[in-house]
Amino acid sequence: MIKSDDTGKLILRLTLGILILLHGLAKLTGGGVGGISGMLSSHGLPGFLAYGVYVGEIIAPVLLIIGVYTRLGGLIIAINMVVAILLAHAGQIGSMTNNGGWALELQGMFLFAGLAIAFMGAGRFSLAGNGGRWN
Repeated sequence: MIKSDDTGKLILRLTLGILILLHGLAKLTGGGVGGISGMLSSHGLPGFLAYGVYVGEIIAPVLLIIGVYTRLGGLIIAINMVVAILLAHAGQIGSMTNNGGWALELQGMFLFAGLAIAFMGAGRFSLAGNGGRWN
């Protein structure tokens, strides 16, 4: 089998970027950030912080997909997922599904894939290539 770390990085970047972007587009076209704003307010946080969801679910995934400021994009996604887990899924952190899986499998996968990209970078199959501190 051919070994290519850069191909693996590309697959990981595209997978995470596309899946998170779909979440962001649903919020952008569906109902906005009203529900998230209400949730933030119920936790004593200002509602305008809900617009950070667009940064974490629209801008950061686009950075991953095109391969520019990829490490930053991965870090933003990871932070976005930590906030989502703490605010919306805190009661499920120790829960299992009926099938024996962790109740937060999807959120956990997004969080740790974002961290992996933040540590590994984009690879050479990206718009910015291997170079640069944030790629």
